[in-house]
Amino acid sequence: MILHTLNQPPANAACFERCREAMSSDDTLLLIEDGVYWALPAFAARLESLSGRVKVLAADAAARGVDLPAAHCIDDQAFVALCVSHDKVVSWF
Repeated sequence: MILHTLNQPPANAACFERCREAMSSDDTLLLIEDGVYWALPAFAARLESLSGRVKVLAADAAARGVDLPAAHCIDDQAFVALCVSHDKVVSWF
């Protein structure tokens, strides 16, 4: 199991696509920094194949004024828990 962190905005779609292609069915995607913009409704179709495996760092979403359902967001403590529960972390930037 791998935790993938993505900090690139939708303007860098190539980075997102490389990340998505590298993910297996057991992996999780955490959207951080400008990557939280991928969680906006305009990009929902791009995340459909990853349903249930995408999380958003709440502090980064709030800092950017991105209002998302609480079910999609995690706090820093949950971020640490994800890091510990996965075999490794791969950062996409």
